[in-house]
Amino acid sequence: MFRPRAAFSGFSVDDLARAREFYVGVLGLTSEERPGGMRISLPGGGTVWAYPKEHHQPTTYTMLDFVVDDIDEAVAALTERGVRFERYEDGPPQDEKGILRGRSVRLGPDIAWFKDPAGNILAVLQEAD
Repeated sequence: MFRPRAAFSGFSVDDLARAREFYVGVLGLTSEERPGGMRISLPGGGTVWAYPKEHHQPTTYTMLDFVVDDIDEAVAALTERGVRFERYEDGPPQDEKGILRGRSVRLGPDIAWFKDPAGNILAVLQEAD
């Protein structure tokens, strides 16, 4: 019978030290080095596993979303820490901060995308009411 006691997701990076600096130093998460990579603790109790991969290919999808109470505040704080937000020309319009304002037009959350140093896509989002 299948009875897992835990589950987590993993992703590759091209430079584990740079990834640690970003996830801990910029995003303020905690990590624990383990043989073969690092475990990153997420808000709410989850974890993800980051591991170095020689021929790393960045994700082409949003692999990690951070839910925030105030997206404008979160975007401003991350911008001050050097995070650059992505602009996507082929989707719904984003504002000058890079935020897609989905809540105001009932298309889901307000969301803004950014990349980690390995090029993996992350996002901050404020959920729809």
